[in-house]
Amino acid sequence: MNATEPRRRWWPRSVRVRTALAAALAAAVVLAGIGWWVHQEVYRESMTIAEERAERTLAALVDQLRDGSVPGPRSAAPYEVVATGRSTAVASGGAMQDFDSRARHVLPAPPALSAPTPDDGGGYTMRPLRIPDRRDYHSEYGYDMAGKTYSVLYNDIWVGELGKDKAATLGVTAGATLRAYVVVLPDTAEEIVSTTDDLLLRAGLVGLVLIAAIAYVTVRIALRPVEAIRVLTASVTASDPRERVTVPATGHEITALATTINSTLQRLDDAAAQQRRFVADAAHELRSPLTTLLASLEVALAYPERTDWPAAATTAARQTRRLQALAEDLLLLARLDTRTPSTSPETVDLTALASRLTEQYPLNERPLTLTCDSVTPAHAHGNPDEYERLLRNLIDNAARHATHRIQITIRNQDAWIVLTVHDDGPGVPAEDAERIFERFVRLDDARSRDQGGTGLGLAIARDLAHRHRGTLTLTPRTLGACFQLRLPRAPTPAEK
Repeated sequence: MNATEPRRRWWPRSVRVRTALAAALAAAVVLAGIGWWVHQEVYRESMTIAEERAERTLAALVDQLRDGSVPGPRSAAPYEVVATGRSTAVASGGAMQDFDSRARHVLPAPPALSAPTPDDGGGYTMRPLRIPDRRDYHSEYGYDMAGKTYSVLYNDIWVGELGKDKAATLGVTAGATLRAYVVVLPDTAEEIVSTTDDLLLRAGLVGLVLIAAIAYVTVRIALRPVEAIRVLTASVTASDPRERVTVPATGHEITALATTINSTLQRLDDAAAQQRRFVADAAHELRSPLTTLLASLEVALAYPERTDWPAAATTAARQTRRLQALAEDLLLLARLDTRTPSTSPETVDLTALASRLTEQYPLNERPLTLTCDSVTPAHAHGNPDEYERLLRNLIDNAARHATHRIQITIRNQDAWIVLTVHDDGPGVPAEDAERIFERFVRLDDARSRDQGGTGLGLAIARDLAHRHRGTLTLTPRTLGACFQLRLPRAPTPAEK
């Protein structure tokens, strides 16, 4: 077998066939249990009927013997009457007459009695006895009893209480003891059980086929919406992900599946559109500095004698730095899109980090005031470099648009750290409060006049906030823009 060839399985792949087989298997187990219970109950009831019949036969024999009558051979149950002092049976019937009547009696003789038994009003004793396998046995009655063990009912009669005339009629001495045996045959019960088992087997097989067929048809009908969903989903392509599946109005699990698939397709469509928009915006952003750089270099090469080479080199260096910053931001966004939320065990004091960035941030080009008015430690789990990048992006954005002042505030609020960066610039319209976090978004107001930014700073900052299980939002302010960062607070050593 080829190593890449999938292994063949005996279990069918079709859900319809699997469900039908599973339903048939479950039904087979249930029917087998019911069949076993019916088998036991039928056999028990049949044996009870056989014992009652044997009991009635024994009572009739005892009555006949007490009347001094010799029972005839015709009997519903095999019986034999034996007596002490006599080698042959007094009487036998049923299947017992298949033994030679001139030979010794089959069942053992009773012990001799000298008085009537205490319970002679119809009581009997039952115990298992083995029918001997003798040469004088010739089964002609329909039962092959020789050599088998059966339950036997018997009752003893003292002939002394019957009188000499009845003893003579029965062919025994006046002081003899009679014992009437009746054999409980299970043959009828076994035949009934065998017939019942055969009927149950046939009915069970037909039932299993019907259950499997009903399960197959039911699942096939139930899976029709799934097949329709599969066909429509198969038509979805990367170039046209706008196809949507029909949501059934039944309200069952298929409806939830269709709704989920439509939601997934919508997310894929949105992601594809966002990716296309991102690629187009990235190409546009890269084209602008490249065009500027190429134009200045071509002009310089075309007129080398009239070119201010230091100024040309300065322009080329500025555009190259812009390209470098844009490439780094694009690479960082690509890494953030493929990484899971941060589980770094490191603890970062955001107050100390914000204070350090405030002191080190260059503000030489513009007369701005950058302050951090928090002194209480604010610890959060995460990557220190990523936290620094997040705060630096917020400060860079505020510095590009602030008029005179930037203020950073940090406070502990229950299980959260709330950090705000507030500038006194032109602010952001309320309808654009979320758009500014999208990649390469350009607004029409004064905040769109980017002075060296890549258009990705706020998008990177929000992704870093989400990566650390936090949020970054723009809160309403009457003056300027205020960005609020909420992060889970790490417990201090005193709180552990």
